[in-house]
Amino acid sequence: MKVPTSSICLLVFITLHLVTIALGVSSSSRNSTTPTAKTKSKTKPLSKSSPPPPPQRPRSKPQTRPEDLLSFTHYEKSCPDVEGIIQRKVAAWIKKDPTIAASLIRLHFHDCAVRGCDASILLNHKGSERSANVSLTLRGFDVIDDVKAELERKCPTIVSCADILTAAARDATVDVGGPFWAIPFGRKDGSIYIAKEANIVPMGRESDFMQSCTRETSQLQQNWQTRSFTYLMDLRRKCQKSTNFVDLDVTKPRKFDQAYYTNLQQKKGLLLTDQLLHSDPRTAPIVEAFATQPIFDPQFAASMVRLGNVHVLAGKNQGQIRLKCGYVNH
Repeated sequence: MKVPTSSICLLVFITLHLVTIALGVSSSSRNSTTPTAKTKSKTKPLSKSSPPPPPQRPRSKPQTRPEDLLSFTHYEKSCPDVEGIIQRKVAAWIKKDPTIAASLIRLHFHDCAVRGCDASILLNHKGSERSANVSLTLRGFDVIDDVKAELERKCPTIVSCADILTAAARDATVDVGGPFWAIPFGRKDGSIYIAKEANIVPMGRESDFMQSCTRETSQLQQNWQTRSFTYLMDLRRKCQKSTNFVDLDVTKPRKFDQAYYTNLQQKKGLLLTDQLLHSDPRTAPIVEAFATQPIFDPQFAASMVRLGNVHVLAGKNQGQIRLKCGYVNH
């Protein structure tokens, strides 16, 4: 399985400019001449017409970010086995269909990319994001509905669909060999859905593991020099019919690992946009690093943590806990 990612872990530096100014003022005060009995102060009194100094503004309290309201112990008392229930359900679905793992990760991405991680992609109302053209190839809705139904039996009206989808994407990653990351909970479900907003998300593929020969044949003919000869011959054999499908990952199509990047090194990237990552000098060093160093898993996990915290609804008067993930509560 290939899920390209980029590092979004940024170092935040705090300036010492104000501290330096404060120290400078203190130092100058200590070095100044102290008035004595023999030395009269030369300080002139303020004239009666001098305006008073402006009042200092009180320091504002730092604003609490929505993601700061999430907690690793959010369901500790209200639904203590929530992660176990989600994990077991997801594992059962992947056992029946391994390709659903990538679909759940993709579904989580599509959700967070529009209005944040509020499970709006799951809504099945007319005119919802789910009905947009870019969403037509999304899969995994049945998995989330199944998990939600089980949680409603065990912990009714407690667990949000947004939290379920976030955890399901993590568990799906682990089930196919990817990294684990801890998830803080407390997201609530959104009630706003606008299909056209989903158009900001890149157009999906027919399947999360495979690509149709129809879409790739003309591209390969025009850009054959970017792929290895043996790989092209293999694709030509598999694409004798335009209705056939080929694996996006030629070496380990059902495994979550960095083989995607080693494939690009060997000119075995199915999509031209992927293969150009290795030939473009701006992105080639990233491909080389992910292909040769054990950094892909931790970088992917860090990226998914950040993704799961995008514009969450966690405030007291924000969002709702849907009874069914496909419909807003009324």
